[in-house]
Amino acid sequence: MTLTVTDLTIRFGDRTVVDRVSFTVADGARFGIIGESGSGKSLTTLAILGLLPEAAEATGSIDLDGVQLLGLRERELARLRGRRVGVVFQDPQTALNPLRTIGRQLAEPLLLHRLIARRQARAEAIRLADLVRLPEPDRIVHLYPHQLSGGQRQRVAIGIALAASPGLLLADEPTTALDVTIQSEVLDLFDRLVAVTGASLVFVTHDLAVLARISTEVLVLSQGRAIESGPVARILAEPREAVTAGLVAAARATSFTTREGAA
Repeated sequence: MTLTVTDLTIRFGDRTVVDRVSFTVADGARFGIIGESGSGKSLTTLAILGLLPEAAEATGSIDLDGVQLLGLRERELARLRGRRVGVVFQDPQTALNPLRTIGRQLAEPLLLHRLIARRQARAEAIRLADLVRLPEPDRIVHLYPHQLSGGQRQRVAIGIALAASPGLLLADEPTTALDVTIQSEVLDLFDRLVAVTGASLVFVTHDLAVLARISTEVLVLSQGRAIESGPVARILAEPREAVTAGLVAAARATSFTTREGAA
């Protein structure tokens, strides 16, 4: 599934927070968006989903396989969310419903989009729990979010995002709230699942070391503007902007590996 964003501009009144940002995510590509806090990367993700705050005004174009997302009515956007576009947010604690079992939440996208009958829900929930490598899937589907670890909750969130086999997966800082060990496991899970499903991936983060492990192309945002883009390997080797050079220096201060090999 191909995503093409052209001259995306987001304003709150007289304040422009995303300024004419453009990029293309090819079918099956692994695309990263990186920038400091306040750079506009999360707002760009919300614009793709049609989830910007009411006070925000978005202009430009967001094209998903020929469908113009900007300006779509909520009912039409709701049909796309989960079915064609899956999303994993930063904090699974707030993304999951504390009053519903893990199994019910895993199966919900399938039921919502009428892809399965209700009698199939438990079996599908167990399948998804196993897909994201949760322990004892047939037992864990009966638990509630507070009974799981942070890493397990994020695996549930990934399972929900992939339940209806969307062609595009958006991941907005999905490892930030996790410790280093669990972060590495979740990145490995993303890597495996994207390869298996063939979904296009947009991975949003402030950490270039994380991005280097999961993406092959990157867009660098700063103060709402796109300042640099290209293959991750080139960005790491030859950053052209001061902001990008700072991100590279921070990444090199840690031991990290790119998809092409050790950095």
